[in-house]
Amino acid sequence: MSVLSTADEGKFLMDEEAEQIGIVTEVDADAQVAYVEPDPDLAEAVLQGLGFGDADGDDIEVPAESVETVTDSELRVAKDL
Repeated sequence: MSVLSTADEGKFLMDEEAEQIGIVTEVDADAQVAYVEPDPDLAEAVLQGLGFGDADGDDIEVPAESVETVTDSELRVAKDL
């Protein structure tokens, strides 16, 4: 299990085969949940990368126990969500 923080907002969520699932829009550090936009358009991706995005209704909830690794640019899960 990884520890999630607001510093993870704007990172890409990747599966075990290095396929992009989406982009992290928001992190609830207390609940240890990342909210991921599964199909961001270019404008959303830029806003998320700059840290100005928010979670919305179509975001996927990814609990910290599903995240295998965290790097400077991505969160990686062991299996598809």
